[in-house]
Amino acid sequence: MSSEPPLNSRFAEDLQMKQVAGPATYHRDTDGPVAYLSVADRAGTVIGYVWANDRDEAAGWVVPQGLSPNAVNAGGRWVRALRGGKARELAPTALLAELAQGANDNEQSHVVPGSRTEAPSLAALKELAAGG
Repeated sequence: MSSEPPLNSRFAEDLQMKQVAGPATYHRDTDGPVAYLSVADRAGTVIGYVWANDRDEAAGWVVPQGLSPNAVNAGGRWVRALRGGKARELAPTALLAELAQGANDNEQSHVVPGSRTEAPSLAALKELAAGG
């Protein structure tokens, strides 16, 4: 007989996690071409890229390497814009067009005018953001 107290069965059961709610989000990956916008801070430094692909209902935010913590934090506004676009059921590129018109600009960051461009893939955009 063991001198240890018996294990409570509540601690021996596997937990069954189930997500029941969360913000609406676009898919975060695509293997097709992506349209994107460059976003800069008030000094003109690019702090990220908002990208979209309608075929895969995908959109996201890519951050260049080596940014200051403040610049990285400024990207939160653009991630929230992506969630808001999905919640309003906008197609990813329709949201991109709205953002290109300055819908999410503020004193901390803004879309670089005329920056809407296409990349052959999300991987190519990520390589661009990495300095490649």
